[in-house]
Amino acid sequence: MDTVEMKDLESPNLGNERKYDEVFVQVKKLLVLAGPLMLVNILLYSLQVISVMFIGHQGVLALSGASMATSFAFVTGFGLLMGMGSALETLCGQSYGANQCHMLGIHMQRAMFVNLLVSIPLACIWASAGRILVILRQDPEIAAEAGIYSRFMIPSIFAYGLLECQIRFLQAQNNVLPMVLTAGGTAMLHVFGCWILVSKTGLGSRGAALANATSYWINVFSLAAYIKLSPYFKSTWTGFSTEAFSDIPRYLRLAIPSALMLCLEIWSFELMVLLSGLLPNPKLEMSVLSISLNTSAMVHMLPQGLGGAASVRVSNELGAGQPKTARLVARTATILATTEGILLAIVMISIHKVWGHCYSNEEEVVTYVAKMLFFIAASHFLDAHQSVFSGIARGCGWQKIGAFVNLGTFYLWGIPAGMVLAFVFHFGGKGLWSGIILSISAQALIYSAVILRTNWDKQAKNAADRVTQESTWNQH
Repeated sequence: MDTVEMKDLESPNLGNERKYDEVFVQVKKLLVLAGPLMLVNILLYSLQVISVMFIGHQGVLALSGASMATSFAFVTGFGLLMGMGSALETLCGQSYGANQCHMLGIHMQRAMFVNLLVSIPLACIWASAGRILVILRQDPEIAAEAGIYSRFMIPSIFAYGLLECQIRFLQAQNNVLPMVLTAGGTAMLHVFGCWILVSKTGLGSRGAALANATSYWINVFSLAAYIKLSPYFKSTWTGFSTEAFSDIPRYLRLAIPSALMLCLEIWSFELMVLLSGLLPNPKLEMSVLSISLNTSAMVHMLPQGLGGAASVRVSNELGAGQPKTARLVARTATILATTEGILLAIVMISIHKVWGHCYSNEEEVVTYVAKMLFFIAASHFLDAHQSVFSGIARGCGWQKIGAFVNLGTFYLWGIPAGMVLAFVFHFGGKGLWSGIILSISAQALIYSAVILRTNWDKQAKNAADRVTQESTWNQH
């Protein structure tokens, strides 16, 4: 009797300890994935930054053209291919969790084939970038320079599409360290490449664009060699197969919403910068909004890595038929998002008076940036949650829901509200960024409601059905 009573007394404490242990295990698994993914995101992002830094020494016109071309390339090409590739987070992640390892190579090849096909019309758009920018009423001289830079960037788009597929293939298997090594090595080589092609050959901005293309292709071939030679991938990479060309429409039904889900968000930020040119004192407003966008994009790499880790862990657990663990991963990732969001917001607020000096020596710009950093800190706190919720959505295969959520929250709510605040109530750039905050708030609220109401057992069954259908189809 005494033994039973002692067990009864101890059982609640033991239960709590087990829960804490489970949470700690999930925190560790998420951080082991998220840390390297954050580094990879920053290193890949740094390639464009390094190129622009070298071009900055070639004159104001070259810098303006390269900056405009880089933004144009991300909006019309890189963002779309990144979104298309993110369909693999669902397909590869769930297949790996279900131990259908051979399907990972098939999924990656299929995604590569589709991205290469999509890159052809995108390359045509880049080739016409100068004329397109003139039609969009950009400065003709800057547009011409941007057009030249975009044409020399065309080889980059094919490499980037392949690279995004390789990254998703590796992260689905929780194998992320090689990506850090190849991205880090590529970034160091890129500095040397820019120095040679920009400063020593006299190619100027053309050399920087070629350096970008070279660096992306080096990264692609490095990862391809690793996947080919490493024994780790014996079961997931079995060589090229004609199966990759089968059932492409089924893949597109997930890839197209994935691309829309990401692009609708990217386009909204760029639209805000364009709208800032319509405000009184447009040079000041555009400069500050551009600085705000760059700052936001830079700190976004951290929650983006955490969102990628959440996607991998959720998809793996659902594929393995572990709905309870998938739910625990979602909750743990949300806690980590809150922690990261608070810490980064505190850092940004603490440096708000000096951050503007990194971009400009003009006191008017520095003062305005200092005010904007409070808005950026608020948007980042919300973005940390939104990034993780989006990762959970990709892990579950909810890309179509995500596309509708982003369409509604940005284009039916946040952007119109920001325009009213900026142009009707005369809040200027702060009003436009308030629209972004309202958009992300609505995103986070809707995603959290969907996740809280999720039937995880049903999601595990859906994952099992998806994996079974893919495997059965390819066998035929």
